[in-house]
Amino acid sequence: MTTLPITPQSQAAQDAAEYVRIAQAEAANIPGIPVDTTTRPIHEVAVVGAGTMGGGIAMALANIGIPVTLIDSSAQGLASGLQRVRDNYAGSVARGRLDAAAMEERLARIRGSVDLADAASADLVIEAVFEDLALKQQIFRQLDALCKPGAILATNTSGLDVDAIADATRRPQDVIGAHFFSPAHVMRLLEVVRARETAPDVIATLMGLGRKMGKTSVLARIYPGFIGNALFRNYTREAHFLLEEGALPHEVDQALMSFGYAMGIFAVHDMAGNDVGYQTRKAQMATRPQDRRWNDMILKLTEQGRLGQKSGAGWYRYEPGSRTPHRDPQLEQFIVEESARLGFKRRPISEEEILKRCLYGMVNEGARLLEQGIALRPSDIDIVYVTGYGFPAYRGGPMYYADQIGLASVYADIQRFHDEHGYWWQPSPLLAELARNGRRFSDWSAAA
Repeated sequence: MTTLPITPQSQAAQDAAEYVRIAQAEAANIPGIPVDTTTRPIHEVAVVGAGTMGGGIAMALANIGIPVTLIDSSAQGLASGLQRVRDNYAGSVARGRLDAAAMEERLARIRGSVDLADAASADLVIEAVFEDLALKQQIFRQLDALCKPGAILATNTSGLDVDAIADATRRPQDVIGAHFFSPAHVMRLLEVVRARETAPDVIATLMGLGRKMGKTSVLARIYPGFIGNALFRNYTREAHFLLEEGALPHEVDQALMSFGYAMGIFAVHDMAGNDVGYQTRKAQMATRPQDRRWNDMILKLTEQGRLGQKSGAGWYRYEPGSRTPHRDPQLEQFIVEESARLGFKRRPISEEEILKRCLYGMVNEGARLLEQGIALRPSDIDIVYVTGYGFPAYRGGPMYYADQIGLASVYADIQRFHDEHGYWWQPSPLLAELARNGRRFSDWSAAA
């Protein structure tokens, strides 16, 4: 048998893989909450909201033997949700990943209801309605009145203020954020969000439940977007700015795929739907600060009906029945015209600049999360990104990647981008300190 030589590239990939393995285990260690903390028993769960997310959460629980009551406000919504669950299981059977008997066992653990009072006996309630703070607060007021003492009330929000939701109850110690990723029965990440008064045993219970579901549970504190979406905003914003300045969607996506992403950001937009979040972003335009640059091109695509794969055109065009993206001259002409309208003189943009601007913005934001205690450790940020956001595992995650490059080099580029592009590139004080002292994020983590 011939043994292949270990090259520097393969050794780096092995080192990153080992780092990711250790980081996943380390994410379970929470200062002040011993590993032997007594957790609350979870024998029965209610999920409020039978949409794609709620149904996926119900499946993830049923898969590990926990009975679930899936509750929706309408009979039609409930019926659609239950049918979606059945279809998902049937797809697994058709692909040979599940046998028919197991499918029926799991379906039997999920019962539907249109009455919120049916959450009264649950040990854990997971609210999974759409991102509307007032609606979530209303539901939590009702749950507070209905649920038994000691029941955990979790909100599946991707970025809302969990304290504001907890304050709608008389039991804020029992309220916690549970940010699942869609499809929740497949995706391996769970962001557990600690609110101001969340009890330690509630945190330990949800972290442990996530692991039982086969997920990597990572703890975060309250911050717009928590860990994952906070960094993702920087990633997407710079990608869009690059289009205004001279790049085209396929050039940005190709650079990201060459780095190791399975898909580029514009192909991801088209897959998810460019109309996702449209109403929220449109409403925010009237009150957002005017001292910084914004990008609204995706809103204009939505208004043109370019929703992505589902409409046959977005940042790319798609042939009927195909998900393969193709360059679209009409879209590219629109981008060129938008650049002119905004006063940009388009220029060639290198793959190196594309990568630095998309990736270093995440590193800078990650450093801010560490400064403020939003994330416990750099490796938690990396695990969120490798597990939930498609960051190439053999790169180890954005913070690990920055350590390998050298923080002095990363910081120098961020300073330069700040000089050139302003507000969004204000360097993190922690990153500046580590760079000046020749230290790495891993050094900071060890000291902390």
